[in-house]
Amino acid sequence: MAKSLIDWLEFIERQHPKSIEMGLDRVSDVAQRMGLKRPAKRVITVGGTNGKGSTVAFVEAIARAQGLRVGAYTSPHLLRYNERVRIDGNDAEDAALVAGFEAVEAARGETLLTYFEYGSLCALWLFERANLDLVVLEVGLGGRLDAVNLVDADAAIITTVGLDHQDWLGDDVESIGHEKAGIARAFKPLVLGDIDPPASVLRHAYAIGAPAWRFGSDFFAEPVDAAHWRWREVGYAVDLPLPMGGQAAPVQLRNAACAIAALRALRLRLEIGALERGVAQAQVAGRLQRFERDGVEVWVDVAHNPQAAQALAEWLRAQPCKRTLAVFGALSDKDAAGVVDALAASGVDAWYLAGLRDAGVRGMEVDALADRLRATPAAAGRRFPEVASALAAALAEAAPGDRLLVFGSFHVAAVALRLLDVAG
Repeated sequence: MAKSLIDWLEFIERQHPKSIEMGLDRVSDVAQRMGLKRPAKRVITVGGTNGKGSTVAFVEAIARAQGLRVGAYTSPHLLRYNERVRIDGNDAEDAALVAGFEAVEAARGETLLTYFEYGSLCALWLFERANLDLVVLEVGLGGRLDAVNLVDADAAIITTVGLDHQDWLGDDVESIGHEKAGIARAFKPLVLGDIDPPASVLRHAYAIGAPAWRFGSDFFAEPVDAAHWRWREVGYAVDLPLPMGGQAAPVQLRNAACAIAALRALRLRLEIGALERGVAQAQVAGRLQRFERDGVEVWVDVAHNPQAAQALAEWLRAQPCKRTLAVFGALSDKDAAGVVDALAASGVDAWYLAGLRDAGVRGMEVDALADRLRATPAAAGRRFPEVASALAAALAEAAPGDRLLVFGSFHVAAVALRLLDVAG
């Protein structure tokens, strides 16, 4: 009997005993048996601790505004698996994904693949058949040993390097930077979003002859006025509209700047109109996504590590309001206390802690979350078994003029988006 997409997703989730298994040997062997070649004429790989999805969206939107056919592979998804694979601006259809999984399975033989490896091979198979000018690949975890790194990128972007996934990548930014720098290729441009990137990244770039384009040194993002910012490098500057309707966090200027730098590094002809339209039209769900409920602003964000929380805190401080309420949930392998501490100075007035018991093996019950937060400003927060009840309680207690922030893991954002979309 033919499998549906849901059948395939359930099947591939069961095939490997581990949800994460670093290494390129297995996925490279299967890719070779599938006969995979280049997924597009040009490839940009995007790695980093935070900002990867937004940067992919900017690259995709600008290139499409220039008239290029673009494929984009991102993870994780928020509402539907189809979000992970976009071709010419459209999420992949169920039938296309099923065909891709069938192609992977036919070539796999006895090789065990993880969920992410199945998905990466499926995406590359679909891209290769779509006659694309450009493919943008988001790294799933790390970089050096991530499945998307089997493709030699024409340009690579490392958005930021911070502490996250230490169990897999190392306990300090130098070790993590070494893993992320593995997406760079010899003599191909490497765009760096950190003003002061780890020495391990710069050493690797120098060792392989990858020219590093550094934010704050080789290209710049400068505010101009309430509606515009300036992208600048030596000998060239262009004023552009603020991204995402002007409501984006300041960090999105850096993400947009990195996207433009990578496209220019590929010597692609970019008209000013394409830059303007791409920056203005780029959208990514769950990154300070705004709703309004009875005079209460509701913002949904996937900030799930201290570095992302610091950027979120910067935005909160720049947007004063009467009162800020926060619904927060975290996976068990995240630094939940570090996330809360990063927001401490931003003036959160009330905390609503949500358990993530439906988030699989990495989910965390609310009592365990509260225990981790004993020494933080969220220690006295109300406890709820799941996101839905925490969100309902926060909405019930919020008054017009208040701001409600719903953030943490992608699971938190996904539940909130479903509920808020259904509620209109």
